[in-house]
This record gives sequence, C-alpha cells and structure tokens, in this order.
Amino acid sequence: MTTHQIKILFVAGFGSSMVFGTVVGSFADKYGRRNNCIIYGVLYGMACVTKHFGNFWVLMLGRLLGGVATSILYSAFESWVVYEHSARGYDSDSLNTLFSQATLTNSLVAVGAGLAAQLAADCFGFVAPFDTSLLVLIIMVIVIGCTWTENHGDCSAPLTQTFTSAINAIKTDPKILCLGLIQSLFEGAMYTFVLEWTPALTPPDKTEFSSELREAIPHGHIFAGFMVAIMIGSSLFKLLCAHKRPEWFMRIVLFVSAMALLAPVVFHGNQQVILSGFLVFEVCVGIFWPSLSTMRSNYVPEEARSTIMNIFRIPLNLIVVIMLLQVRHALLHERSTFWKCGHNYQLKCSSLKYVYTFILSPR
Repeated sequence: MTTHQIKILFVAGFGSSMVFGTVVGSFADKYGRRNNCIIYGVLYGMACVTKHFGNFWVLMLGRLLGGVATSILYSAFESWVVYEHSARGYDSDSLNTLFSQATLTNSLVAVGAGLAAQLAADCFGFVAPFDTSLLVLIIMVIVIGCTWTENHGDCSAPLTQTFTSAINAIKTDPKILCLGLIQSLFEGAMYTFVLEWTPALTPPDKTEFSSELREAIPHGHIFAGFMVAIMIGSSLFKLLCAHKRPEWFMRIVLFVSAMALLAPVVFHGNQQVILSGFLVFEVCVGIFWPSLSTMRSNYVPEEARSTIMNIFRIPLNLIVVIMLLQVRHALLHERSTFWKCGHNYQLKCSSLKYVYTFILSPR
C-alpha cells in the first residue's frame, strides 16, 4: 500500500467521525446511552475484522466504521456515567475522583494493551493485535448488556429537536460554547501531537547538538513515558481539586501546555529538551481529561449531553483533517504544525479566561 493511500485512510477515519459520527453518536440521547455504547463495540469490532483484508476499499470501510465508533467512545460513555452518578445520589466530589481514576486507569490499560499487542504480533502476526482487540470488545459488549441500566436524554423528542435543543443551548449559554471550543482546540492539537511526535523527536542526520548519524528512537519507552506522565497529571488533578475548582487551575494548565508544544520549534533538533516538553504536555493532558469532564457535568444540560459533545467534535476532526492534508516536506511540516498547535492553545487560554468571568455554579 502506498503512502498516499495510507494518508487517505487516515483522513477518511477523521472525516467519518466528523460527518457520520456526529449523527450516530447523538443517537445516545434519544435511543439510550447503554445501547450506543454497545453499538460502539459492534462498530469497532467490525473495523478490526477488516484488517484481515488487503483490499484498499475494505480497509476504507474499516476506517469509516472506526471513525463513527470514536465519536461514540468520547460521548456516550461519559454521558451514561454522569447520569447514573446523579440518579444514584452520589456527591459531586466523588465524580471528580471517578474521572481522575478513569484517566489513571486508562493510561495503565494503554501500557498493558501495548505489551499484549506486541506479544500477539510476535506470536501470530501483525493482524493479531486487532483480533485481541475484537475479543476485548466482545467481552465489553457482554458486560455492558448484562450489568448496565439504560438512561436517556430527552427520549420523547424527535432527533431533529434534540439537535435543535443542543444548538440552542450552545447559542444561549456562553459557558457551553467556551467549553466546546476548549474541547475542540485542545483535542485537535492533541491529535496533531499524536501524529507528529515521532518526526519531532527524530533528529536530522547532523545537528548543531550532535554529529552522530540518525538513530531509531525507542518508541515503546517513549510511549510508556507519556502514559506515566498522564497518570501523574490525573493524580495532580485530585490534589488541585482539593484547593481550587477546575475553572481556575485549568487556565494555568492550558498556558503551560501551550509553552510545552513550542519546544520542537524553539529547540529544533535537541531531543532531550523536546522530549521534556512533550512529557510536560502529557502531564497537562492527564489534568485536562478529568477537568473537562467535571466542567461538562456541571454546565452541559442532561437532555442533550451526548449531542452537544458530538457537535464539538466537528471542528476537532476538521482541524485534524486539515493538518493531515497539509503534509508536504517533512521538516517544514513538523515545525509549522507545532506552531499551529501553539496557536490553538493560545485560543484555548483566551476561551477559558472568558469562561472564568461568569459566575460558575454547579447545576
């Protein structure tokens, strides 16, 4: 498969999430969050099956299914847990702890999944990790179907009215609009980082910092370091929440993350400094996830929660698609991309300061 075809598959995945995923992910409010989570497992399972085929169009189908499933992943599960937490009468502080522990556990599982995938690939071939994922998804669907209760947004309203209500909520409540912008800009820059950290850490043949030839970077060790940094961030979130609300400390976190992503631009070729900047950025990511979930639980209305979250995935996926389409010369792309990430973060910081000017009280 050519590099151009691989690029098209990447664009198709994010484009599918932007177009189709927004609609399917929004079904959760009307037809049930638990049902939507089960659909997520089915769609991603089908995407895993397509990896057994070398046909470009079959792989394209898999990317389209995966894009739709991604939108469900980042909306239906959180919407379900926020509703259940409120319905069962738990206090709000325990929700902060839940989001923090979820981010911590997600990082641990990511490291374990990476090791399991490598073992499967070594023993059974490069498609085996997808079969392992399929097995995990089947178990997940069974557990959800047997143990979760169903909950909805406004299930009596037509789907078009759900979208109308979501858009009206965004237009009339500046706090929802700002939270959505923060979500889109942060995650857009984060996905760009995922695509670009390898070329950013790969040194040129000779640099002013080293005369040694280019060497392969230890991807596995670096990824493990990123996951540890996210775990540190999730733990810091709990400590910060004991003293301040997320609306306050996230302004500082977003500013620090913006400065961290300037490392490959300012210190181009210096791997140690760039890696340090990336680790700081991942700590900020670990703080960001539970913070944003906590703020969304306070400000996003329950009746259209999943729909609102998916609407703001449209600009997020558009950012990533534009970044992918702008790939040209490797070095030029790397430097300009990180400048754009830094600019996105400056916009996020301004949005958060705007949110902070309002009287923020839990709903």
